[in-house]
Amino acid sequence: MNTISDTLQDTADEWRGLTQTGVDASLTLPQAAVTALGHRVWEIISGHLGAGRHGLPVATPGFAAEADRLRSESLPDVPADDPLTLVDEVGRLLREGNAHPDHPDFLAFVPAPGTVTGVLGSALAAGFAVPTGWRFTGSVSSAIESATIRWLAELLGLAPGTSGLFVSGGSTANLTALTAARDALVGTEACGATAYFSDQTHFSVPRALHVLGIAEARVRVLPGDANRRIPLPDLARRVAEDRCDGLRPFLVVANAGTTATGDVDPLAELASFCRDEGLWLHVDGAFGAPAALTGRGRGLLAGLDAADSVSVDPHKWLFQPAGTGCVLLRDPARLTRAFGVGLPGYLDAGATGHAEDEVDYLQWGVEQTREFRALRLWLSLKVFGADAFRAAVDRGLSIADEIAAYIESRPGLEVVTGPSLTVVTFRGLPPATTPLPSAEDTDRMVDEVCRDLRSQGRAMVVGATVGGRRVFRLCVINPRAECDGLRAVVDRIAELWSARAGSPQRPGAAL
Repeated sequence: MNTISDTLQDTADEWRGLTQTGVDASLTLPQAAVTALGHRVWEIISGHLGAGRHGLPVATPGFAAEADRLRSESLPDVPADDPLTLVDEVGRLLREGNAHPDHPDFLAFVPAPGTVTGVLGSALAAGFAVPTGWRFTGSVSSAIESATIRWLAELLGLAPGTSGLFVSGGSTANLTALTAARDALVGTEACGATAYFSDQTHFSVPRALHVLGIAEARVRVLPGDANRRIPLPDLARRVAEDRCDGLRPFLVVANAGTTATGDVDPLAELASFCRDEGLWLHVDGAFGAPAALTGRGRGLLAGLDAADSVSVDPHKWLFQPAGTGCVLLRDPARLTRAFGVGLPGYLDAGATGHAEDEVDYLQWGVEQTREFRALRLWLSLKVFGADAFRAAVDRGLSIADEIAAYIESRPGLEVVTGPSLTVVTFRGLPPATTPLPSAEDTDRMVDEVCRDLRSQGRAMVVGATVGGRRVFRLCVINPRAECDGLRAVVDRIAELWSARAGSPQRPGAAL
């Protein structure tokens, strides 16, 4: 019996024979070649997924020359000499040339730890070229998306009837929701339309408003309060002033987990205010909304269920591959009013025999041809069960508590914010020597320590600005992260900080 290695060698030999006969305009491969290539690709992927903390470094420095070579490569007019060798080369490039957000020590931004089921869902969807924009060609995929959306709304504790669609990520989700809000409350001309959010809000929100034609002069960015939350008294005052000036307030954007510090705006109070004032409340929960899977998290996000729309990225705290975002609306008919189009005869719903109340997702967003993103989360929930996801989210909350306590107990470090959801920020204290480093020096040292960590491949940590000062920021949503490993990262940060600050390193305290 031939082994996979034998098959791979036979495939390489067969490929060389085929390429000698000229171009294959059918763009197909022999079945043995397809199988062999698939085996090799999966070996590479599964090896990466199983590597964990003790496998690859979180990032490999010094790949600039390789990137320059790839950027300037000539168009390949003839077939590769050996597709298996090419696949191996791609695996090497992906392994060594990029940072790995699924690594337990990738603590920057909001990591995308991923699951094997999400990877398999992506492969199945791509392999079958699954259509999802139109129910006539995507009956099953549309049904799976509808079910997965309903499950997601249930997991988040949103109102019955809430629905929406999967999109590429939080930026597109925010744009989709804000388009529905604009069309519902001020119309497409948006004359005088004015929007409100805090200075902690993600940059995708002002960018979406720009795309929608809301002038910068009608975008109110309110300074956050002492807890970096949108101040309700200031919001009420600005809305009243703008109405007196003849403007048309229509939108408040609240945060359910800011990227920098994980803070949550007062959602329940904002929902009540927006309801009284006739404003649309959109909650950007791209990172933090999945906290509502747990009892503790649902308390932190009280009022989420009263929002008019919510964005959430399953590719963050629901562990799906990148490019899996979602937008949810309390009244999903608003999506049809914003994005619905008259269909040409070849897409006539009456000719397809489908019920009128079934969803054509091309009527709910800007895409017609769409990735079958829902399959990733659907397959993951079916394989692991919702309770496993609840436990994984709760574990992230608990680990954030533990690592914050460790930082606080360690000489030379102090927690600045959090833990809030799964984000902790902290700083290194100045040495007990004189002269003390300036604020500019300590800010610079934070970024230098983060750079040193990355250059060593040890961990991916970024600095954030809190209260005008640079701090270290950790986001610990990876369900495969361990407290011992995270403590080691904190210890290494303390060592690097101490070396730059010029004081001897003191041993860390044990929890």
